[in-house]
Amino acid sequence: MPNSKPDRSKVAGGQEHEVRYEAQKTGATKSEVKAAVKEVGNSRDKVENRLAKK
Repeated sequence: MPNSKPDRSKVAGGQEHEVRYEAQKTGATKSEVKAAVKEVGNSRDKVENRLAKK
């Protein structure tokens, strides 16, 4: 069974540690990160671009 590495290009909106990391990184709140994931999907680039436009 191969080791599966986390996909760093995605934001897991249901994972509290990922939401917290993205919130700290972008200066957004955790609820803003979750809303961005719902709005644009879980692509890290799209989420960060959406949060930058707030």
